Parts: sequence; C-alpha cells; structure tokens
Amino acid sequence: MKRAILSDIHGNLEALTAVLADIDAQGIKAIYCLGDIIGYGPNPRECADRAMSFDLCVLGNHDQGALFDPEGFSSGAERAIFWTRQQLELPDEDAAIRQKRWHFLCELPRQCREEEILFVHGSARNPLNEYVFPEDVYNPRKLGRIFSLILGTCFQGHTHVPGVFTEDCRFVSPVDAGGSYELNGQKVMVNVGSVGQPRDSNPNASYVVLEDDAIHFRRVSYDIDATVGKIYDIADLDNFLGDRLREGR
Repeated sequence: MKRAILSDIHGNLEALTAVLADIDAQGIKAIYCLGDIIGYGPNPRECADRAMSFDLCVLGNHDQGALFDPEGFSSGAERAIFWTRQQLELPDEDAAIRQKRWHFLCELPRQCREEEILFVHGSARNPLNEYVFPEDVYNPRKLGRIFSLILGTCFQGHTHVPGVFTEDCRFVSPVDAGGSYELNGQKVMVNVGSVGQPRDSNPNASYVVLEDDAIHFRRVSYDIDATVGKIYDIADLDNFLGDRLREGR
C-alpha cells in the first residue's frame, strides 16, 4: 500500500492544495501527517479542516502551542501562534465546525507506531520538541540514544529539512539518494521535510511516498506569491514568514 507522509503544513493552504493534488494524481489514498498543521501561515482553519480527513495525524509543537500557552518560541512565532488561536476561535462561522476542529487538534496523539514504523513530529526520544538536524551526524551520542528507541523506521519532521539518517551516523539528502531511498532492514530516521515552509533552500513543498520498502521524496511547486501576499496583509504575521518561503529557508 502506498502512503503519502507529510509534515509541517503551517497553515499554508496553497502548498497543501498542490501537494494533495500531487498525491491524488498518483492514486495514493492513505495520507499521514506528522504535525504542525497550523502556525506561521495564513490559513490555519482551512488546513486543519483538510487534515481532519487524513488517515493519521500526530501532534506538532505549533499545534500544541495553539492549544496551550506557547513556550520556547521566538517572538514572531509566538505572535503567529496567538493570531492562529484567534482564527480558530472566530465566532462568525458554524459553531459545530469550530468545535469539531478544536476536538481534532486536542485529540492528536504525540506519536503513533505501526509494527516497526514510528511516526512522530520531533524525534523518538522527544516526539514533540527535539530537533534532529543533518549536522547531528557529528554527535553520535545523541543519535545513538535516539536510535535505541527505534525498532525499524522512524518518520519525522520538525526541522523542515528532508533526508535520511542512518544508524552509522550518515545523513543522506534526497539529492544524494537520487530521489529515492531503499529500506534494507537497517534502522533509519526519515525526515519528510515541510509542505508549508521548506528550509533546505528549495522553496517547493516537500513530502515523501512510502511504497513497500522504498521511500520516494517528492517536491511540488505552488503559488508562493499568493501565500506571501496573504502573510503581508496580516499584521500579526511577520513579513519574514513570507519572505522565507521564496528562498526555502
């Protein structure tokens, strides 16, 4: 069964719409989301509504920040969280829809395991908040402790940088992998990148397709200017949140 695995939508409806169209064009029915559906972007309600139809969603730190008082965020990110919360609480729409949306976010699990596959937002050690960056290959102690909690494959997001971490402390970027990576029974961590705010110097939306024992990295172009324009028009969202979309940083 083919599964599309995506993460870090961050309220970017244009990017999500393009990714879902790409998924549909491949005939993929199962969609998993690794958190941060909301935060940063201008369309949190619409993105949450789309995510409610996915087969699996786990909790991201920005999702949690909208539910509770945000901690550890930059001033710009915190301001975006409070604006996002306001949007989710807007009284000018059907109360049942608003309540359903809140229930969906409140019930998101911190992690999900299917046999030897783990799905988290951050890491197996700290599902919500731990970043695992490519440069962590030079910190074997950190990676060793995380890998000790993984049975087979761990899919994660959070850093917005796609690629594969191997247990022998290598990071394989999608380019280095030629777009696909074959699972060979060894433990790996797979970062699926970000739909709504890529940070690997490629502005196209990122996600992966899991098919049998192969992981295929996908990049999808979308109307970045439309999203940037929306961000510029919202005083509580820093213009930087739009500028960075054009550069993928």
